[in-house]
Parts: sequence; structure tokens; C-alpha cells
Amino acid sequence: MIKAVIIDDEQSSIDLTSALLRFYSDRISLAGSGNSVEEGYQLIRMHKPDLVFLDVHLEGGSGFDLLNKLGSIGFKVVFITAHNEFALRALRYSAMDYLLKPLSPLDFSEAVRKALQAINHDEVTLQMKTLLHNMGMQQQRKVVFKTQEKIYSIDTFDIIRFESEGSYTTVYLSEGKKIIVSKIIKEFEEMLAPEGFIRVHQSHLINRNHMFCFEKQDNLITMKDSSTVPVSTRKKEMVLHLIQSQGTMK
Repeated sequence: MIKAVIIDDEQSSIDLTSALLRFYSDRISLAGSGNSVEEGYQLIRMHKPDLVFLDVHLEGGSGFDLLNKLGSIGFKVVFITAHNEFALRALRYSAMDYLLKPLSPLDFSEAVRKALQAINHDEVTLQMKTLLHNMGMQQQRKVVFKTQEKIYSIDTFDIIRFESEGSYTTVYLSEGKKIIVSKIIKEFEEMLAPEGFIRVHQSHLINRNHMFCFEKQDNLITMKDSSTVPVSTRKKEMVLHLIQSQGTMK
């Protein structure tokens, strides 16, 4: 039997999460609930849960403050949050599961299903380290990528570009490395736009920090690793403006 706790600053949210968990009473037992960083800390120390439903905003701090206070994290976390853009971005970068308030039973069911699959996996530790790194306001963000065999935590600066083929996307990294992930390129575009990544073609997303030059006649961008990326006609003016503001023009 999997042991769970709920840590949320809203009693109505605790009540709803508890009610939804009753549908999994044959697999998950609820050990307790709390609404503050201190209560959450004591609950987790006392019960040593396998699964924690954790609100981003708590009395006395945040869910991230609680995780930092715990130090060693040997449980799966499903975050619960309102629309906090900074927190959501950090959660997406680390590929962490989260639920938006008000809770949707369908989304809750999917989050629980994935949590039950991942509880004993080593990837949870790497995801958590990446999340806490990103929440620490470091200048260099990290992104988690998952393949069937491995999980990676990569600095955004080391990502040169993305290239899509159907439902798969190849991530090209510095030093000639690459990763193929089962995720559409649009998801990376939406996630990484604040980090300077731009969609220049239906199949190509690039890191503007790795642009070298734009061949205007051929509509081709050359990246710093010498790879070339086509630019769609409707993106040409945007690319011209961008690369002129950065410097080199060919």
C-alpha cells in the first residue's frame, strides 16, 4: 500500500484531494494533511510517505521551501498550484507533474497514474534536483528530457536547436551530442521562448544564442556548430531583425 500526504494552504483543496484519493483506496492510504511548511515538514518526517500532494503556496513559505528544508527527498511529488507563471515554468522545465486549481478529476486521475508508475524510479531524484536548481534563481536554467532508456538534465545554453519529425523531436546539443524524445516541437517552443528559443520553421526551433549568420538569399541560418537550418518565408523578417540586433550578417 502506498502512503500519501496532502500539504495545501486551502482546506477546500485538501478536502477535494482527499475525496479524489478515495477512488484509489485499494492502492493509496492517506496518512495525513497539513497547510504550512512546518506542518508539512513534520508530516513527512513522521510518516515517510511515498507520495506527496504539495501546494506551491503554503503558510510560512512555499512548497519549494519545504523541499529545500527536507534536503533528501525519497518520495514522488505532485504539485498543486494556481496560475503562477514562474512556478509553472520551473515545473515544466523539470518535467514534474502538477495540477492546476481548481482540480479536475480527469487531470487528477492522470497525475496519480503517472505517480504510481514513477514512485520507485531514479528519475524522480534528478527531476527534483533540476526543479530546485531552477527555483533557486540561477542564471542558467536546466531542462529535463526523457527517452525510453534515460533521463537527462541539460543546461539551456547547451541546447543548440530542435528539429521535429512527426511526433518525435531531435535535440541537438553542444559537442555534437543529440537526444531524440517523443514530444512535439511546439511544446518546447512554448516552454523555452522566455530563454531565447525561436521557431524559424515548422520543423525547427533554435537557440538564438547559438546563431552565427543568416544567408538571406537561401533563407538559411548557420549555427555556431556549423549546422544549417531553413527559415520559412513568413519568418524571414523576424530573423533578419533578430540577427541584425545580435551582430554578424552574411
